[in-house]
Amino acid sequence: MDNPFQINYTDEVDSGLVKLAIGGDKKALQILIGRHQLFIYNLAIKMTKSVEDAEDLTQEVLIKAITALTKFEGKSKFRTWLYRITVNHFINTKKSKSELKTIDFESYFNSIDNIPVHELNATEENELKDTIEEIRISCTAGMLLCLNREQRMVYILGEMFDIDHNLGSEILGITAGNFRIRLMRARQDLYNWMNKRCGLVNKSNPCRCAKKTRAYIDAGIVDPHNLVFNTRHKKKVYELSGQKAILITHTVEDLHRNIFRRHPIQEPLTSSKIVNEIFNNKLIKSILDS
Repeated sequence: MDNPFQINYTDEVDSGLVKLAIGGDKKALQILIGRHQLFIYNLAIKMTKSVEDAEDLTQEVLIKAITALTKFEGKSKFRTWLYRITVNHFINTKKSKSELKTIDFESYFNSIDNIPVHELNATEENELKDTIEEIRISCTAGMLLCLNREQRMVYILGEMFDIDHNLGSEILGITAGNFRIRLMRARQDLYNWMNKRCGLVNKSNPCRCAKKTRAYIDAGIVDPHNLVFNTRHKKKVYELSGQKAILITHTVEDLHRNIFRRHPIQEPLTSSKIVNEIFNNKLIKSILDS
């Protein structure tokens, strides 16, 4: 599929909105932002594992794109142009705190192993199911940070968001063949370590999200009453391709992929704030008022 965040996507709508926005139509610009903000934000949160950084990056990208809107010549689809700006900004921006903390796969999995284990009974596990899911999302999101930025970007686009290799290659400015090769390498690096250390994909591995839950809560790493990742969402990644349920696992690779496609598509905590700050930006105001 071309765009997992908009199943009934039409590029013609974007083209019309761009023309109106360039002409100073604030409503058209707001609609244009709304059509792409969710994609940019969720790409950002998977790249950084930080709500705060994801919101900042989303705002930065949209301001950068809007200020360059008059340079959009229509030679490519608007979303390709916008997503190329997004990808370049994310790859070249300074590292987030989460990225700086995550050195490599071995160090990351060792840090998880150091978390004490506490067996939960059935009642506790049911009461803490949302928190257990929070830990699963957070832990696997941390695994993505062990990939270098380019690998992470390719994996998120191609494997999680199921973006077509041709569109993915356009966004990254590489060939479709090169995109496939980079995706294959990212899968290998990520899945090899998961097979070695993660209990979600290999039952012989001792690590279990539920068993770590009590220690994460006691250490203040996770707050059951203030979840960060398992909140503000209506859909999971796999649902955005029109699937009603996660695909049946036929291969080991499917098992890995499905773990990440169960991640939620989150709404920004301050979605309206992002838009308001964009419209209150002095440069944006000068463009719209000119």
